[in-house]
Amino acid sequence: MFQEISQGQIAEITDGSILNEKDDLLVSQIAIDSRQILHPEKTLFVALRGAKADGADFITQLADLGVKSFLVHHDFDELALPDLCLIKVSDTRRALQLLAKFQRSLFKNPLVSIAGSNGKTIVKEWLGQILGQKYAVAKSPKSYNSQVGVPLSIFGIESYHQVAILEAGISKAGEMSALEEILKPNLGIFTNLGTAHQEGFESLESKLKEKLSLFSDSNFLIYCADQKEVSEQISSLFPVEKLIGWSDRAGDEFTRSVKVNPKGARLILMKSDLSTHTFQVPFTDVASLENITHVIVAAMTLGQSAESIQEGIAHLKSVDMRLTLKPGINDSLLIDDTYNNDLAGLKVALDFMGQQRPKRHKILILSDLLQQGSPEKIYEEVAELIKKYQFDQLYGVGKEIFCLEKEFPESFKGFGSTEELLKSIDPESFANDMILITGARVFGFEEVVNRLQQRIHGTTLEINLNALTHNYNFYKTLISPKTKVMVMVKAFAYGGGALEIANQIQTMGADYLGVAFSDEGVALRKQGIKLPIMVLNAMQESFGLCSEFDLEPVVFSPEFFESLASWCTVHHTSMRIHLDIDTGMHRLGFERKHLDKLKILIQSNPQVEIASIYTHLVGADEEIHREFSLSQLKSFEEMKNEVLTVLRYNPLIHVLNSAGIAAFPEFQFDMVRLGIGLYGVEVTGKHELALRAISTLKTTISQIKELESGETIGYSRRGVMPSGGKIATLAIGYADGYDRRFSNGKGYVLINGQKAFIIGNVCMDMCMVDVSGIDVKEGDEAIIYGENISLKELADQIGTIPYELLTNISTRVKRVYYLD
Repeated sequence: MFQEISQGQIAEITDGSILNEKDDLLVSQIAIDSRQILHPEKTLFVALRGAKADGADFITQLADLGVKSFLVHHDFDELALPDLCLIKVSDTRRALQLLAKFQRSLFKNPLVSIAGSNGKTIVKEWLGQILGQKYAVAKSPKSYNSQVGVPLSIFGIESYHQVAILEAGISKAGEMSALEEILKPNLGIFTNLGTAHQEGFESLESKLKEKLSLFSDSNFLIYCADQKEVSEQISSLFPVEKLIGWSDRAGDEFTRSVKVNPKGARLILMKSDLSTHTFQVPFTDVASLENITHVIVAAMTLGQSAESIQEGIAHLKSVDMRLTLKPGINDSLLIDDTYNNDLAGLKVALDFMGQQRPKRHKILILSDLLQQGSPEKIYEEVAELIKKYQFDQLYGVGKEIFCLEKEFPESFKGFGSTEELLKSIDPESFANDMILITGARVFGFEEVVNRLQQRIHGTTLEINLNALTHNYNFYKTLISPKTKVMVMVKAFAYGGGALEIANQIQTMGADYLGVAFSDEGVALRKQGIKLPIMVLNAMQESFGLCSEFDLEPVVFSPEFFESLASWCTVHHTSMRIHLDIDTGMHRLGFERKHLDKLKILIQSNPQVEIASIYTHLVGADEEIHREFSLSQLKSFEEMKNEVLTVLRYNPLIHVLNSAGIAAFPEFQFDMVRLGIGLYGVEVTGKHELALRAISTLKTTISQIKELESGETIGYSRRGVMPSGGKIATLAIGYADGYDRRFSNGKGYVLINGQKAFIIGNVCMDMCMVDVSGIDVKEGDEAIIYGENISLKELADQIGTIPYELLTNISTRVKRVYYLD
């Protein structure tokens, strides 16, 4: 909530010039997104200029909604909007920061700020949850820690808040000064130093200094003194009286000792005054122990008692992930399918449930199935599935689902809404149960999961939509603002899930989507995707689908052109197409010898509109092929120019894929095709550090076994332990997309931060790893690939490419989409 302020005061704070000031109109809300306006007359809309849009483009629309006050760049043309209050500034982002600085100055309670390379969001969430037991806490939403995110977080601080906890993140030199000016933290926490965003700094040392500048005026700074480079830099920059270091060695303000036990770990902290405090924490991995130590030290510094901190730790909630398999209350097991609601999805979920260890009762919580078709037939099949899997208790939410009551009169309980369900169920009534929760998004079953879960755990492919957006915006910085972007979502969006990713891409402002087959485009259209869609491999039998669902097929030969043109004539319709020019790929495409006939076909078939002309570079990802790529570009220029001679309009011209954008930005033409780069893989090596991994494939340990010397593991007895040891069975196999070539030590996973190598052959649904010497327990998480196991490294290990690993992930593996 922004404190009420006049338009004149805003102009004064931002050093702006004001037009059409309204003295009686006070602003109490700040908005940068035209879709998030709640009280138009009280809102100041800040027209930011970004990679994907210019906020000024929405001013007319917002004026129609009733917004009266706008913060715009000085070059904005106000002549068309004479009745609006326009505050003109040289830089709207800087003006937004100045407003946040003013708002921060009004908050007199403690403000905690967190910087570092990793763990900022988790530390913020955990600290907020612990302090929230006693105090009203304001926190950054998700990971709002950027030049715009920090001001938005400041505007979320209300007058009643007793403490604020905000993150600060930077990606290049010079950014932290603006955040420090805004935040002015009373207490600082520095989590750690890593290589993220290293390309924006001269060295690790310069990045560390930049990050630490956030705390120049802080009263205290918490950090881990065991990080040698961090500790040395902090000691040289700050007076000793403001430093609160913790270490596993004696000599700092807090000395830590960690003892692992069956419930997690016992964490002992001894202060420099020799007072000692012991905490039981539900973590054993190095990263989580580091994060929770920062949290405990910060809470104690803010005056929280050890007893209160322990109480908060006991109720810590996992941070913002939605996983497939989750531990529930009283040793129950939750299967979270709250983002899938059709018969096919229900069958997959039921099959997955059948693979889990037996529980006391099997319980199904199900909403109406919001899909086309006869409800009678749909629920008849649902009833059959319920009988097959022998559920003990059914909870139904919606209207149509009540038809199941006659089939299961003794076990069915129906509710008209999720709110009614939540009021009725007692979480403590569940114990050692298997609970499948599946419902349409509109029913908000996430609340049911939150009510019943103990802590998050699971087997899933997690897709970080913020990382996806980051990668998209990074590639936008490499091209002209006028260049359009086609995003490739073929092959299930490189394994990530086409619909959710297409939705996100549409939200980000992309111009086109590319799919491999018509069926993929049809599925997107049925789910409300409205962007133009190019179909790379449209078959003749799919012309009807292309016409019905407004899909644009690629045409690659005179014969295919003739066939499509004839179909359009017979059906009295027109169609937009894309011409594939073969300049060296020799896969599909028009060759030079086809151009004369192609020109005749274009002239004689006006019902076929050329939406674009393109080619595909063969080796843009490798410098060794640079000369060949340049020859392709030259050939394309000549061939497309010849085609253009018979056109009276200008189709889009495009050549560059992800690798091409990095290697040949001067040839971006009208549009680029963004594929593997969006998903976090930079194949040229030029900008690898600039991208974020968007997906993490993880599973859980099903069982742990101790083996004697000489015992073998898996099919064909390929896994051998000459000296004996300990193995863990993971719930993932080659049917899930985990390549069988990772067998026998070729692959490894990360468990509690340590490498565990595959032992024996990868099975269809499982694989085994050697965990000898690693502290693990059943239910622990295993990372297959993600931020700390690069796809490129794994692909190199088995002689393939990252594309194959991404696209091989089976559809039976749940995709979980989250914002960090």
